[in-house]
Amino acid sequence: MADYIGAIDQGTTSTRFIVFDRSGRMVALAQKEHRQIYPHPGWVEHDPEEIWARTTEVVARALENAQLRPADLAAIGITNQRETAIVWDRRTGKPVANAIVWQDTRTGDLVAELSRGGSEELQRSTGLPVSTYFSGLKIRWLLDHLAGLREKAENGDVLFGTVDAFLLWRLTGGPSGGIHLTDVTNASRTQLMNIRTLSWDTEILAALRIPPAMLPEIRSSSELYAEAKASPIPGVPIAGMLGDQQAALVGQACFKPGEAKNTYGTGCFLLMNTGRDPVPSRHGLLTTVAYKFGEQAAQYALEGSVAISGALVDWLRDNLTILARSAEVESLARTVPDNGGVYFVPAFSGLYAPYWKPGARGAIAGLTRFANKGHLARAVLEATAFQVREIVEAIEADSKVTLNVLRVDGGMTVNELLMQFQADILNRPVLCPRIKETTALGAAFAAGAAVGFFPKMEEWRVSWTPDREWRPQMDATRRELLYRYWKKAVERTFDWVE
Repeated sequence: MADYIGAIDQGTTSTRFIVFDRSGRMVALAQKEHRQIYPHPGWVEHDPEEIWARTTEVVARALENAQLRPADLAAIGITNQRETAIVWDRRTGKPVANAIVWQDTRTGDLVAELSRGGSEELQRSTGLPVSTYFSGLKIRWLLDHLAGLREKAENGDVLFGTVDAFLLWRLTGGPSGGIHLTDVTNASRTQLMNIRTLSWDTEILAALRIPPAMLPEIRSSSELYAEAKASPIPGVPIAGMLGDQQAALVGQACFKPGEAKNTYGTGCFLLMNTGRDPVPSRHGLLTTVAYKFGEQAAQYALEGSVAISGALVDWLRDNLTILARSAEVESLARTVPDNGGVYFVPAFSGLYAPYWKPGARGAIAGLTRFANKGHLARAVLEATAFQVREIVEAIEADSKVTLNVLRVDGGMTVNELLMQFQADILNRPVLCPRIKETTALGAAFAAGAAVGFFPKMEEWRVSWTPDREWRPQMDATRRELLYRYWKKAVERTFDWVE
């Protein structure tokens, strides 16, 4: 009997493969970054072939490091950056262009066009506001700009997929019989799926002129899809797929309505389970599918999406070269006692929730001669915490549920200064779980549930235990003063691009 389960975690900046045992303990990990490609201002691309190469490399390395064989894996799950769009040739398997990443803003003109025509029905059907964020308009852009692509798409000669679908197709044979599927969570981020019927919306496809023949079949998040054919895991069942934020929700065992988690990664994403009914947002949030396990009813979530959080630290490192390593941001921020009046609004890709201002752009406010790089580093960390507070307030307003604690995960949770400031600005405890790789763990749990590897959901939920806790220490007057100036700084970024 196989004693382990694996998860491919394909993120915005890197790809990881993690192996877990039956208790959810991590026994092997391998990770490798891929390039971020910026051909023009506002454009963000990835090379799908590089992503595929990184995926096979990290799977092989993790198995080798743990001295495991493919036969030792009961199954694998896949979790992924969600709205990134890939189109590839069905016969050759070659991408027709680089992947258009979720942060990319090239579809701004299409967003403006749709918004002028009225977008309320589109949001009612999909749960999503019209935005450059989602992958449907990225498909439309490729069809409009690549000669001959629309004809190929109408003939079924090219395929579209988010990263999960591309990896699944490659793993299961590619041009030689590859399976073209996606799950409901990733499909719900295309702005092409009806959130209630869980099927592609024919009226939206017609309005956006996207041929149905290029789209993958929509399936549940936890079922046996196929066995892998490709090296290095031939014969291993692929049995779980979840978008990365939904995977973290599952990994944090947020299976009951009102339970929520926040993930700090390239962006920042807070999801609250709302149960079997989609809850329309009136406060700038997304209504999305949380997960669907096999034949069970789909569960829904409210989501607040922040485009830039950890990526802002990387920007300090790569663009300003203030840091040699991203991990140095905390020590630099601790060289000053506060932000010195400096606020950094990272609207590099516009503002996502709760504003949805595609014309906003990044700004640093409150600069004086007193400000130094320590204040800038602190402003960078505080920007993430301020944005999370805005999302928490919106989720509470939409759901009528008060979050008494915030469960957190992701790479930035190792930053003690940020986590303490998060608790302070929220005025509530922040909890980090014992098992920190919650995104990969959620994908592994989905796969394991499909093949009988893991216990039932309620047992899994009861086993969730916190490892770290941060409690608020800031007085109310200072908390509200800082937040008021943050809101003022955010307003200065609106409609920068006309």
